Amino acid sequence: MTIRVLIADDQAMVRDAFSVLLGAHDGIDVVGTARDGAEAVALAAHLRPDVIVMDIRMPGVDGIEATRTITAAPAAHPRILVLTTFDLDEYVYEALRAGATGFLLKDASGGELAEAVRVVAGGDALLSPDLTRRLIGEFARIGTGPGQRSDARVEKLTGRETEVLVRIAQGLSNAEIAAALTVAEETVKTHVGRVLHKLHLRDRTQAAVFAYECGLVVPGRPAP
Repeated sequence: MTIRVLIADDQAMVRDAFSVLLGAHDGIDVVGTARDGAEAVALAAHLRPDVIVMDIRMPGVDGIEATRTITAAPAAHPRILVLTTFDLDEYVYEALRAGATGFLLKDASGGELAEAVRVVAGGDALLSPDLTRRLIGEFARIGTGPGQRSDARVEKLTGRETEVLVRIAQGLSNAEIAAALTVAEETVKTHVGRVLHKLHLRDRTQAAVFAYECGLVVPGRPAP
């Protein structure tokens, strides 16, 4: 299946370069480009891309606000891969909270960009170990703790599903979760699906943010 991609960046040179880089890879089709967040929102509704490669810093409506608007729409949501030149924690945090599925720096290679598009299109979160550590650090900085943002949806989870959610938030893959809990990887996949369904979340990234914000995971505290 071909992955339909929309690129949003205020610099024409960047849009052109990303279009060429992604277009050189089989199975990826760049269906449009946007000059700012407002145009990205409009084209997302019109073109229905599978993935949007979204710059954060754009004039007018920035990438974070555009991401928030697109993911709040009632229609099917594209996956959003946020790119930025600035390796700053607050942008990581806000982009993921807004609904981005992944985060990548603009100095990534063409191969890394294409792989990131494939990862988020497949429904996985693009959370590298380094990004996960930075995200944890940002939650620690803002003082997120147990009970700060209680959410009744947590009560819908079984004990095992809660364990899986905690480890998703710690950046573990399905294989790593399976090893930690001594279960089959297929079992973990089933639990992940149930967690997302019960919590009404779109993907693993949203699950990770949810786990921190409701206090299930506390930076510095080991997993149960």
